[in-house]
Amino acid sequence: MKNRHIAMISDSGVIGTGLFLGTASALHTGGPIGMLLAYIAIGSLCYTISLGEMAAFLPIPGGHLTFAERFVDPAWSFALGWLYWYNWTLVLPAELSAASVLIGYWNSEVNPAVWITMCLVVVLTINMLGAGAYGEAEFIFASIKVVTIVGLLILGIVIDLGGGPSHDRLGFRYWKHPGPFVQFNGIEGAKGRFLGWSAVMTQAAFSFIGTEVVAIAGAEVKNPRRNIPKAIKRVYIRLLLFYIGGVTIIGLLVPSDDERLTLGTGTAAASPFVIAISNAGIKGLPSVINAVILTSAWSAANSDLYSSSRALYGLAINGNAPKIFTKVTRHGLPWVSLVFCASFAFLAYMGVTSGSGKVFGWFANITAVAGLSSWFGISVTYIRFYRGLRAQGIDRRSLPYKSPLQPFAAWYAAIGCLTVVLISGWTVFLKGHWAPDTFVTNYLAVGLFPVLYCGMKVYSRAPLVPYDQMDFETGLQEVLDAS
Repeated sequence: MKNRHIAMISDSGVIGTGLFLGTASALHTGGPIGMLLAYIAIGSLCYTISLGEMAAFLPIPGGHLTFAERFVDPAWSFALGWLYWYNWTLVLPAELSAASVLIGYWNSEVNPAVWITMCLVVVLTINMLGAGAYGEAEFIFASIKVVTIVGLLILGIVIDLGGGPSHDRLGFRYWKHPGPFVQFNGIEGAKGRFLGWSAVMTQAAFSFIGTEVVAIAGAEVKNPRRNIPKAIKRVYIRLLLFYIGGVTIIGLLVPSDDERLTLGTGTAAASPFVIAISNAGIKGLPSVINAVILTSAWSAANSDLYSSSRALYGLAINGNAPKIFTKVTRHGLPWVSLVFCASFAFLAYMGVTSGSGKVFGWFANITAVAGLSSWFGISVTYIRFYRGLRAQGIDRRSLPYKSPLQPFAAWYAAIGCLTVVLISGWTVFLKGHWAPDTFVTNYLAVGLFPVLYCGMKVYSRAPLVPYDQMDFETGLQEVLDAS
């Protein structure tokens, strides 16, 4: 991939249905301030994930899965790799389901299976053409998303200040009534507000999961030691402008008690941006926004398949998956891994009978929790990487990219991610709120990670890699020669 590909992917690669649609339920559950604080909290965790420093130093195949084996132990790489693969593989059918529902916005009479099949063919074709085609497609999708989200932010400010057709100046009206927070389940006082905020954390995490795709793509980027640091530094744009700015504007434009915020249909009719545009009396934009959300779903599905296939390939080259998944074309495309991961997209057809909106919700929970668990694993890997550098006398100032506030940022990310994961499904433990599907989708990954690690630890009996024996050399010369 070229510099412009990785730069655009870093800017908007994770913008998708989480921001355009997921913020509806977030606003309805937490209120404008509760939603904003949840996104700030998860955004801070996202920013302190220190994979970029390792990826810029050693942009090698397998990314953080290879780093986990070198800097922790083979069992950690095994558990982290399969969890990461599980994460990206299961979000693929979710995005395909979302795409089929979005197309149904214009034509609801056709069986959703038709749209799922069409979207799957498009995504599979792009990925089969290789990293260059993937990068080019993502560049186009990301460009559309950047233009749209910037336009929506500007339009939102104009509407809030009374510049819409209705000339109704909103200001901070909805922060006052129905209020800055939503009292969760009608519980009064600070407790209800706190519970409302914490209930939004998983949805916020779903929006941010995927930022590490920049580092995963490191081995397929031209001049990675120069381009990856540039891409990582652009994280400020993602966090501040797109997400924090976006949820702030949404909280100003739409009241949290608006009934249209329920994502029962899963279409753009429930998008806070569309609700705001409709309230302002602007006609003609709902279909445009729906089309953009559709490209976002396609883009997300495209990245899902790319990331899951590379994760499986990384597992295989590290000996943690069958060797057949190391097979590549003469151009380096891991085609066996790609086809295998694409087969899980057929889970999207569950939405034909169960409802695509419900299926999307299941997979969104799975993705958020598994993604946060992966962030926890990456943070632990970085902490050991940091200590290994010190033990071997390698000056961090000599690295192509040095992440700030280390190692404190990594500890913050590890503890924060673990905490959010453990409380992700707390609502099911309330009296009268037990839901088996919610419990399974929130806590399956929580139990999966330690089972995989402990099982592999017992099987391999491999000790933790000593700090003074960590491998910082293999693959480095090839990177320097190519730079």
